[in-house]
Amino acid sequence: MGWWDLWRRGSGEEQVKGEDVSWVTFLEVRKAHSEWERAYLMFDEALGQDQIDYAIYILEAAERKYQIHLKYAKSLGLNRSQM
Repeated sequence: MGWWDLWRRGSGEEQVKGEDVSWVTFLEVRKAHSEWERAYLMFDEALGQDQIDYAIYILEAAERKYQIHLKYAKSLGLNRSQM
């Protein structure tokens, strides 16, 4: 279950405990960061125009995903020391 599932639940359905939300958010942030690092390496090793274009697309998507997860963590009041 990712943060998106938690967000979609809203107030009408079963709520997840605060600690669970924090832990899931932490894991999602770490996963998004790892994906961003892999995308950066892919871009760094790309050869030829097609590979470079694809790597840029993947890198931009990974950066945006990471930003979304960080923004959600911030909205929960989490900071680096809590992660």
